[in-house]
Amino acid sequence: MIQLRNIHKIYRTSADAEVPALVDVSLGIKEGEFLAVVGASGSGKSTLMNILGLLDRPSSGSHLFHGREVGQLTIDELATIRNQRLGFVFQSFHLLPRTSALENVELPLIYSDRSDIRAAAKAALAKVGLADRMTHSPGELSGGQQQRVAIARALVNEPDVIFADEPTGNLDSRAGLEIMAIFQTLNRQSKTIVLVTHDEELAQHAQRIVRISDGRIVEDQKVERPRVAQ
Repeated sequence: MIQLRNIHKIYRTSADAEVPALVDVSLGIKEGEFLAVVGASGSGKSTLMNILGLLDRPSSGSHLFHGREVGQLTIDELATIRNQRLGFVFQSFHLLPRTSALENVELPLIYSDRSDIRAAAKAALAKVGLADRMTHSPGELSGGQQQRVAIARALVNEPDVIFADEPTGNLDSRAGLEIMAIFQTLNRQSKTIVLVTHDEELAQHAQRIVRISDGRIVEDQKVERPRVAQ
């Protein structure tokens, strides 16, 4: 599904100095994988996720998405892929505070030509166990429930892959495990999951762990027995 070959990402400081964020990164992600990208703060893991998720472009190298060279796509084509084929879940939820859970989940569909927006949003909330909280605003939900709404919003377009950037960072351990259980369930239903985290224990719930340090992939290993979240 996704293929990175010899990816470099360089940022320039205000003094015009070059700061390498990714160095010669090559990585393939197959459909149906549950992959964890693990690294400390400043390791390059968020930059890698931004490139994988078409939120940023590499300085050099090849990035293929379903066989298409991402560097040749227009801004509008990239936006369409992000909206229709990718889902994102972030640490801070990013929910609109004055709208209901259902309305938050409907947001990615607002500009689509689908006639079943309300039904699709309800189905996505049901998948994450919030069928009875659809009319509640984020302020009326716990942190774990708010993250479930964010997952439902990522699911509503039935994306090819879900990117989760530190999705349990603002949650207690119990709520965090519940979120990981949802990701594992989605993966068993053939959804591709890319988890970005600094937490080694959290990464053990994935089927494959890629470790990154100083912008380089230093280890890529299969997890023989992923930890079951329960």
